[in-house]
Amino acid sequence: MTRTTGGTPKARALGAELREARENAGRSLRALAQELETNHVKLMRYETGKSVPAPEVVAAFVTALGVSATERDRLVEMARDADTPNWLTADRAGVHQELTALIEFERTATRITNVATGLIPGLLQTSDYARAVMRGKPVGEVEKLVLMRLGRREVLSTRNAPRLTAIISENALREPIGGPEVMADQLRKVEQIAEWEGVDVRVIRSGSTVWHPGHVGPFVVFEFPKARPIVHLEHYRSSAFLYNPGLAEEYVDAITTLLSLALDPAQSIAFIAERAHEMEAIAK
Repeated sequence: MTRTTGGTPKARALGAELREARENAGRSLRALAQELETNHVKLMRYETGKSVPAPEVVAAFVTALGVSATERDRLVEMARDADTPNWLTADRAGVHQELTALIEFERTATRITNVATGLIPGLLQTSDYARAVMRGKPVGEVEKLVLMRLGRREVLSTRNAPRLTAIISENALREPIGGPEVMADQLRKVEQIAEWEGVDVRVIRSGSTVWHPGHVGPFVVFEFPKARPIVHLEHYRSSAFLYNPGLAEEYVDAITTLLSLALDPAQSIAFIAERAHEMEAIAK
C-alpha cells in the first residue's frame, strides 16, 4: 500500500532515512525490491520522498535490512503522518529527523535563502562559533554536531551546489557569541565565504523605522527544481517545516522585501569587514 502524496518535508526526510538504512546495509535497490517482491522504481520513489509508503511497507523495508527494533519502530511511526504538508518536531527523535531533513534539503535544493536575525547562519558558522551556540548540550554530542555542521557546508562546493543567499541582521553581526576573538574569526569566515561563487551575503541594518519580515524572526527557504518550496522555522526546543503552498509563497515574497531593504553585496561585505575589525580590536 502506498500513499502517493509525496514531496512533503516529512516524506522526504523519511525517504532519506530509508536510503541511508539501505546503503548502510550494503543493499542495492534492485536486490531489496526482489526480496520484497516489488518494483525497484517504487522503492526509489519512497527514498526520494515522491511517494509515501504505508507504515507496514516501511516495517517490511527496514526489517529486510536488519535494523534494530527501536529504529524500525521510529521509522514506522514517522511514516504514519508523512503525507501531511506541515511538520512540527518537538522531541529527541524529532531532532535527529530534523537534521536528516536539513541535510536532504540542502543536498537537493537549487536555492537556499537563510534569513538570520540573531545568529550567523549555520552553513557559514566556524567550529568555535558553533560550539558557543550549542552551549548546554553534552560535550560528546556537541562535537558530533559541530563536525556535522561543518560537513554540511561542503554542499556549497559540489558540482550542482545550491545558490545560497544569507540575509543577516546587523544584530547577529554585533552579538559577540563565544567572545570577541571567536566572533572576529566568525565574521572573517563570513567575509571569506561571501566571495564564493553562488553565495550572496546581504546585511539588513538596524534602526529601521518601518516594520519588515525580518522583525518576526529567522527562517530558511529551500527551493527545488520540480517541487514547491519548503520553509524551515527553528525555535528554542522545536522546529517546523512548512510545505503548504500559500504559506511557503508568503515567505518567498518576504525574501523579496528583505532584499530590497538590504545593503548590496559589496556594501554588505564591507560592513562585515568593519565589524570584524572592531571585534579584533576588542579581543587584543
